[in-house]
Amino acid sequence: MPDYASLSPAQARALIREGKIDFPTTGMCAGYAQGNLVVLPKALAWDFLLFCQRNPKSCPLLEVADAGSRTFPQFGAGSDIARDIPRYRVYEHGVMTGEYTDVSAFFDDPSRELVSFLIGCSFSFESALLEAGIPVRQIEEGVNVPMYNTNIPCTPAGVFSGNMVVSMRPIPHALVPAAAAITAQMPRVHGMPVQIGFPEAIGISDLAHPDYGDAVTIREGEVPVFWPCGVTPQNVLMQSKPAFAITHAPGHMFITDVKNAVLKL
Repeated sequence: MPDYASLSPAQARALIREGKIDFPTTGMCAGYAQGNLVVLPKALAWDFLLFCQRNPKSCPLLEVADAGSRTFPQFGAGSDIARDIPRYRVYEHGVMTGEYTDVSAFFDDPSRELVSFLIGCSFSFESALLEAGIPVRQIEEGVNVPMYNTNIPCTPAGVFSGNMVVSMRPIPHALVPAAAAITAQMPRVHGMPVQIGFPEAIGISDLAHPDYGDAVTIREGEVPVFWPCGVTPQNVLMQSKPAFAITHAPGHMFITDVKNAVLKL
């Protein structure tokens, strides 16, 4: 088995293209930023760009590809947006119509001119947490991070509206201030938590059954800490119902060539 943490981003993307990685990317390519993906027809691109600008905590925008392009040149030179993510989801009128490991056919369709958005991911701050001795439970347990729908409204823009999605990591009580301070220095990958210790305050009733991802163990003396999540656009797409969209599957990220340290304040 490869040591996924020690892979270079280019090596990881090559394995993804070959179908050898079709599972969540948490813990891969240690030190390198990962990103969420949203792909929309050009006619909706301005509205979504404005949505990201108005909601920088849940949708911190890293890069926008040229219309019709399949590459993020700044964050992944030589990348193929349509094949370099382990799993994609396609939505039509707000309904997920399929999950794919390759979405080239949608990009190649001459009736579509697609614009791809790369959005910061909280996986990027996990290396900083681990370096500070703060545990990251889903990496320990080899599962996807738990993610939950909330009652926190995003600021609407054009046709797009909906509520924030959050990711959760159990943090030992004494380490919560350090976790908050470390992630606050990384606003381009969601920044500081939006809630600490009281999930019901943001509309979460059952931590054992996340809306996306997998449940993780919360040990005695640990506090559930919630960060804005790049799955927010998927919830917004289901609420706003655009005719067509592509996203990453939750937890299956685009691995960039940019170091997490570059994204710090």
